[in-house]
Amino acid sequence: MRELFIAFGLFLFIEGILYALFPSKMKNMLKKIDTIKDGQLRIGGFIFAIIGFLIIWYLKK
Repeated sequence: MRELFIAFGLFLFIEGILYALFPSKMKNMLKKIDTIKDGQLRIGGFIFAIIGFLIIWYLKK
């Protein structure tokens, strides 16, 4: 459970630092997401979820 909180904290840190350092680029990126089809976002999210799972599985092994 501790690792889950660490991972969530790391996620928030990375997201926050990106918005703090590059606010205009992040706003532009969020506007462009609206032009991407739902299926493409779903596939991309699934791929990143699998990659994240594999990294965690490899490190915990």
